[in-house]
Amino acid sequence: MENILVAGANGTTGKKIVNLLNASQYFTPIAMVRKPEQIEQFKKDGIETVLGDLERDITHTLTAVDKVIFAAGSGGKKVIEVDQEGAKKLVDASKKASIKKFVMLSSMGAENPEQADDLKDYLKAKHNADEHLKNSNLTYTIVRPGILTNQKPTGHIILKKSLDQRGSISRDDVAQTLVRSLHDDAAINQTFEIIEGDMLIGKALDTLS
Repeated sequence: MENILVAGANGTTGKKIVNLLNASQYFTPIAMVRKPEQIEQFKKDGIETVLGDLERDITHTLTAVDKVIFAAGSGGKKVIEVDQEGAKKLVDASKKASIKKFVMLSSMGAENPEQADDLKDYLKAKHNADEHLKNSNLTYTIVRPGILTNQKPTGHIILKKSLDQRGSISRDDVAQTLVRSLHDDAAINQTFEIIEGDMLIGKALDTLS
């Protein structure tokens, strides 16, 4: 069992990631949360937590961690401090801790943020964080979903390095894609976009290798 630090564990998508990891036979989640009052919800399910604020030193959060999923977000309030610099800080700390793989939750449109009609600052921050990860020499996977919904999971997606269409995808299917990407042989040093589709998530990831 590999220990997986989930940054942003208290978020809507983050909680789904933690639950999937907790049910997995391969991974054990460590939920990184910012406030002490966020610990109990995980503790009652026997899930380990660690306090960490992406605007402060987070080196301590990586003790006994094998891999990382970055699913944190500021909700548009602190895109530079959290979505960009917070992500970069965790990448740098992961490098020092010799983390085996770093899976980044990014966003469709982050490849060319200047072309966006809206959310330009957010996409620029995500782009900068993604580029920092690519240049870190860490083994990575960068997942860029379309618009996130709270629909039920389908287990099926469309996956391409660059999609020529817009679309949405359920948070559950995004969480499953992120967790699947943790495997050593999955999407190694790959960046791709996903929306709801007709191919099983595992098969879609296999098309990258």
